[in-house]
Amino acid sequence: MKLYQLQTLQRLPISLKEAWNFFSDPANLKTITPSYMGFDITAGGGRPMFAGQIIQYIVTPVAGIRTKWVTEITHVKEPEYFVDEQRFGPYSLWHHKHFFREIDGGVEMEDIIDYKLPLGLLGQAVHPFVVRPKLEEIFNFRREKLEELFGTYKKETT
Repeated sequence: MKLYQLQTLQRLPISLKEAWNFFSDPANLKTITPSYMGFDITAGGGRPMFAGQIIQYIVTPVAGIRTKWVTEITHVKEPEYFVDEQRFGPYSLWHHKHFFREIDGGVEMEDIIDYKLPLGLLGQAVHPFVVRPKLEEIFNFRREKLEELFGTYKKETT
């Protein structure tokens, strides 16, 4: 079994409260997902995040193939972190930790995603050419969209 990990770190010039309020609202996922992915919440996203929340999505990750994705918010410690785990969807395992930390002049957000692909050796073979580049593309889009929405972090120097 091959387990992969993707880590991202982003700083924004907003308060911890503002970051938490944005990310704890499932409706904002659509805003930070590339439009070509056809991301839509179909159930469970009508209230602020809570542990035990089940959210159902439709997403088109590659080649126009629409996929149902069901995640559970398994852990929430406001405003420090939350964890979502795939219950049904395209991965054999998807465990996504979101961390928020107040820093001088803004907030630092860290994502750690541990994931496993289906299809054994075939999944491992396509990972470096299809899956990893697609995940990096999605998180790069998210980075750019968040900077468009909230500005670019610039630590003040003295």
